[in-house]
Amino acid sequence: MKRNFLKLRSWAVIALIGSFTFTSCSDDDDNGGSGDGNEDEIVMENGTTLSGEIASGKTVILSSGYRFKLSGGYAVKNGAKLKIEKGVILTAVKDDIADYILVEQGGYIDAQGTADDPIIMTAEDQTPGGWGGIHICGYAHTNKGAGTKSEIGNAPYGGNKEDDNSGILRYIRLEYTGFSFDDEHESNGVSFYGVGNGTTVEYLQSYKGADDGFEFFGGSVNVKYLLATDNEDDSFDWTEGWNGKAQFLVATQLGTSGAKDMGDCLIEADNNGDDATATPVAFPTLSNLTLIGNNSTEGKRGIRLRAGTKVKIYNALVTGKPECLTTETEQTENALVSSASDASVLKYMTLSSDIKCNEGIYSSELFRTAENHNEINQTLSFENVYVGTVEGGADLSADSFFTKATYRGAVKKGADWTQGWTK
Repeated sequence: MKRNFLKLRSWAVIALIGSFTFTSCSDDDDNGGSGDGNEDEIVMENGTTLSGEIASGKTVILSSGYRFKLSGGYAVKNGAKLKIEKGVILTAVKDDIADYILVEQGGYIDAQGTADDPIIMTAEDQTPGGWGGIHICGYAHTNKGAGTKSEIGNAPYGGNKEDDNSGILRYIRLEYTGFSFDDEHESNGVSFYGVGNGTTVEYLQSYKGADDGFEFFGGSVNVKYLLATDNEDDSFDWTEGWNGKAQFLVATQLGTSGAKDMGDCLIEADNNGDDATATPVAFPTLSNLTLIGNNSTEGKRGIRLRAGTKVKIYNALVTGKPECLTTETEQTENALVSSASDASVLKYMTLSSDIKCNEGIYSSELFRTAENHNEINQTLSFENVYVGTVEGGADLSADSFFTKATYRGAVKKGADWTQGWTK
């Protein structure tokens, strides 16, 4: 993965040792809060700068239409809640402190914008790497082992509560996020750490981040209607055993050749980089994807399946990459040729190039068998960058999570779910 050192080294020290001295909003007379008769709720005044923590038992409310600033880490502690109403604009200030929102295990975020009035989280300097995005730590599984902590904020995550509920994220545009301190500590648009499937995630855009758009570290969270726009590393990334579901995903990497915003993989998928056989094995189910690169040979992979991951992918369009689909590691390719009930599935996919199989276990011929309904070396065209679908897809709606969409691609003409709230 590419590394971006846009922030000062002091950021790294703060984040790695996790040594912020947080001041609870409820105890600070200068925090900009105003009482509303409920001592457990703090309604923040317009223009307030957020920093520190929300203590257990407290709820901080960012009221509709107001503007706020973010300086440093802002942690939602176990038993605390952050409520962000529609139309809120939150701007990370330009300084030498790592700015990010961290929802710790047992914390709760209720951030609900609308298509007409989204929540906007941005950076004062309007450049990739301007702030650290949202980090959510839950009690669902990870296959990395005990004592695992988030890359940013040093917060524990993982457990065995697969229906864990960390909150609601809906209609949020996250701009200019993502920085990397080193090879092991990175920040994305949204980072899901052991997040459970009781959490609601839909209608999010990660716009021009300096690292990944959305990354999943284990967990079982399900996501819908996500757009990753010109992020400098991967658009979507999973590892540590993520086994959730996803539908209607768009990734675009349209930067010019040699530019940072050109991007790496449209999807980079691992089970566990240190142990490809670690359990639970990553095994998400994805449907209705539109993934678009700019044909650069520098970030040449579209969907990269490796490190033992399994996957089920249906109804996908992938274009603009010399290698639209690559498979790596014996475990990953064995799962693609298996006849077992838990085998990987790649069906109803249309690619603008051929696939590459590094281990020689899976092959382009197997990918293109009649029962898979897959196509390679096809010409794909879209309106308004990514609007357009190809007829002929699988119906997954027997599972209540999936909307019936028997076409390939994420955004159908005449039904553009990205209108109004994205950039």
